[in-house]
Amino acid sequence: MRMPRRGLVIQARTRWLLVGLALLFSLVLLMYLLECAPQTDNNGSLPGVVGESMGKEYYQALLQEQEEHYQNRATSLKRQIAQLKQELQEMSDKLKSLQEKKSPKVNGMNYQGTKEQTSNDLLEFLHSQIDKAELEMGLTRHPEEKPVRKDKRDELVEVIEAGLEVINNPDEEDGQDEDDGVGDRQLYSENDFIEGYYRTERDKGTQYELFYKKMDGMEYRHVTLFRPFGPLMKVKSETVDISRSIINIIVPLAGRTEAFAQFMQNFRDVCIHQDKRVHLTVVYFGQDGLSEVKSILESVARETDFHNYTLVSLNEEFNRGRGLDMGARAWEKGEVLMFFCDVDVYFTAEFLNSCRLNAEPGKKVFYPVVFSLYNPAIVYANQDIPPPVEQQLVHKKDSGFWRDFGFGMTCQYRTDFLTVGGFDLEVKGWGGEDVHLYRKYLHGDLMVIRTPVPGLFHLWHEKHCADELTPEQYRMCIQSKAMNEASHSHLGMLVFRDEIEAHLRKQAYRTNSEPVG
Repeated sequence: MRMPRRGLVIQARTRWLLVGLALLFSLVLLMYLLECAPQTDNNGSLPGVVGESMGKEYYQALLQEQEEHYQNRATSLKRQIAQLKQELQEMSDKLKSLQEKKSPKVNGMNYQGTKEQTSNDLLEFLHSQIDKAELEMGLTRHPEEKPVRKDKRDELVEVIEAGLEVINNPDEEDGQDEDDGVGDRQLYSENDFIEGYYRTERDKGTQYELFYKKMDGMEYRHVTLFRPFGPLMKVKSETVDISRSIINIIVPLAGRTEAFAQFMQNFRDVCIHQDKRVHLTVVYFGQDGLSEVKSILESVARETDFHNYTLVSLNEEFNRGRGLDMGARAWEKGEVLMFFCDVDVYFTAEFLNSCRLNAEPGKKVFYPVVFSLYNPAIVYANQDIPPPVEQQLVHKKDSGFWRDFGFGMTCQYRTDFLTVGGFDLEVKGWGGEDVHLYRKYLHGDLMVIRTPVPGLFHLWHEKHCADELTPEQYRMCIQSKAMNEASHSHLGMLVFRDEIEAHLRKQAYRTNSEPVG
């Protein structure tokens, strides 16, 4: 009978222990509430009935209290982030040591092979990495305002060096001839890195697409690396020859002959004199201005001996999707890479190569994010006249923004465009057809490459939103018009211009009224 009696004693002690813990918890909670409660004045006055000076002091005290609270919170979060990074580093070191025991090093780097590695330690590490993966913000409209963190910068340097290691020490599966000795093979360095992109999938890892090229050659080396929330592993390494890749640049147009003349000046400098691997297709709507467009094309052809262009004339109302569709179908020489362009777009020769590298028939379509320039009359209001267009092409927050909501500029192969069904030709007027096509690719089997590119600009032009647009189209048009005008700070200066001028007049008056000496 001692066992039940002992059990009753233990149960009694347990109950008293729980009661003590509850009281202790209540005491801590009470102290916390007293500590966090805002301090009030001794007279118990409310903010709405205190005097003017006391009200100001009250709100200043509140702001200071809130600021201290958030500073303490930020310090705590930084401490937790540092602890997480330390734990991730320890887990990474543990994984590396496990891999060194299981497989030899390849050229001084630890690459995972194609065989399955399903050890419990590796799976545990990958799950922990996924659980602790830092969430990144999405695409910002001003990437230049978001500097790369040191840890991310070190990671990208590691990736570029890993790509060089793959190129300079190829495996048999990379497809290079075994007879080529090290002395016969060109070695690449950091200076040969041209560009690269990376994309992170939350449940898998980060994939890197890297491109290298010698200064005096047209042959690119393309390296794909993958980091499965762990050490970097090679996916593939290949040579990409784009020397014979023709781009059919398709431009729908109605009127806007002055803008077309400016477009052809850029086309002459970039496509005819530098790139020399393009075909231009202009789809013109209506008869008004058609003769001027023909004259501009014929003039360029005479002066440069360039005849790789097609002019398609449609005597109907302007429809961007219809124009691009007609331009794609007007090509009769088989497969071709197409660049859907607008007359207000300025591009560089480097962008054309990015277009070739990031679109692949049956596999990839390229949707670059364009940098859209603001109204030069506002941006350069302190100058007599705006500078030439070439001097306006800078990536600054007051000169333009990344048009991350625009999907009109795209590089894709003709067969992919026709296979997916092309544009929705029922869309009339401004906007909507490009988003519809983009969504079809997202829901299809092709990979969509979506990233900002430095060599693609949308020049400012005055935008008119027609009354015939649907409510949704009109809303999109007005939104685009507002965002195209100027930066937030410049718009603020315009809104408060009268107040600012009044302030300056008062300051000047006070300065002139002060006695000398």
